[in-house]
Amino acid sequence: MTRFVGLSFAAAVVFASLASMAQAADVPAYVAAAVADTARPKEDTDRDVDRKPAEIMALTGIKPGDRAVDIGPGKGYYTRILSHIVGTGGHVFAFNPSWIDTKFPKAKEGLAALVAAGYANVEAVVQPMDAIHFDKPVDLVFISLLYHDQHWQSVTSSIDVAKMNKAIFAALKPGGVYFIIDHTALAGVTTPEQIDKLHRIDPAVVKAEVLAAGFTLEAESDILRNPADPKTALVFDPSIRGHTDQFVFKFRKPK
Repeated sequence: MTRFVGLSFAAAVVFASLASMAQAADVPAYVAAAVADTARPKEDTDRDVDRKPAEIMALTGIKPGDRAVDIGPGKGYYTRILSHIVGTGGHVFAFNPSWIDTKFPKAKEGLAALVAAGYANVEAVVQPMDAIHFDKPVDLVFISLLYHDQHWQSVTSSIDVAKMNKAIFAALKPGGVYFIIDHTALAGVTTPEQIDKLHRIDPAVVKAEVLAAGFTLEAESDILRNPADPKTALVFDPSIRGHTDQFVFKFRKPK
């Protein structure tokens, strides 16, 4: 984990670049191959510079043969990469919470196109977020930029966040990983109303909630941090969209 306390912004950028290079050296070949897959659309590869998928996937520990869950997959940015990594011996559940399926019906179209394109080990799933379950335990539950949404949906769709984390705990194998990426908010952004206004969340809230479900925090990374983000604008604001400061947590279910 890299910290920039006391550094100038320019120095922080240099240190971040060096840290990124060091992390890249630890990327397994099967992860590098998945990111380099020529079947990935340009729309996805254009985002790699900001999303750093090779380093992120390496940090999750995902490997060939694993069973992974991609929560809120959108058009399948991470789903394609996960599908390639786990291979024919693995499986990827492209999971949309029921509230997304209801309120954003177009979310289904991207997944349908992805499955039709030949990603045979990908299965589209729709379930209530706080009742998530599968036919047998999974190795990885991956959620990117959607954890905060469960908080404001707790008001509009009656989602119980504590119950959600417990359900994810139950869905994972002993030793399984719960991996969370989200938009960073300033300390104190904790209520559904505050979170909805900015689509950000205080990382301390996420950490406390997941630990309360029985997980242990194995790692946190600064790889997606942006010290230039003041964290006061809505994440969809053109001034910051696609470049928000993001926290990365890797939790593990004890064996």
